[in-house]
Amino acid sequence: MSGVTSRALRHYDAIGLLPPAATGPGGHRLYGDRELLRLQRILVLRELGLPLEQVAGILDGESDDIAALARHAERLRGQRARIETMIGAVENTITRLELGMPLEETEMFEGFAENPHAGEAQQRWPEAYGQSTRRLSRLSKEEQRELFERGERITAALAGLFRGGAAPDGPEVQAEVANHHAWMCAFWTPSRAAYTGLGQMYVDDARFTATYDAHAPGLAAFLRDAMAIWAEQNLTD
Repeated sequence: MSGVTSRALRHYDAIGLLPPAATGPGGHRLYGDRELLRLQRILVLRELGLPLEQVAGILDGESDDIAALARHAERLRGQRARIETMIGAVENTITRLELGMPLEETEMFEGFAENPHAGEAQQRWPEAYGQSTRRLSRLSKEEQRELFERGERITAALAGLFRGGAAPDGPEVQAEVANHHAWMCAFWTPSRAAYTGLGQMYVDDARFTATYDAHAPGLAAFLRDAMAIWAEQNLTD
């Protein structure tokens, strides 16, 4: 029923990923409900592109089956949204070819390019990642473009305040951080701890630090401090 071959099941048994519940006559492996549930989770994580070693680590580290399956469902919904975007891009190309219209390069590859941080975000923050994917999928391409341009304007404004010597708790900075939080809420709704943690990640993760410090050296740390102040005063957990 699962489509998993007996050879794969033997391999899963050999590496300790999916031992059978018991062994019957002739060496037949017998599987009960617990094993079938674990197999479903294995197949979901494999479908999401995770290697067997990582699958084993995830399964062994999660004891709440319902919560784990809910996270898996969020990830699958994220995949579905991306696939639907790809289908739309292909169908748009078909229409243009049928009508003899020129191809639109910016639309041809919608959904095809993998976000280099998507897999990590999906693994570290599955609920937020799923929420963000669903919200973005409901926007048109023009609305998505406007949303990202809005984020760039907010970052540029904060960088300008930082270069001008403004303090993280200054009124202009805090007003712009409020805009930043409102912009983030278009993707997901962070609590006080989550928003503060996001600011901390701007400093802890060299990739984010490089992105923000490219606007102005030290901007990532400035944002962290400003976001922590705003979160403390305006958000709850």
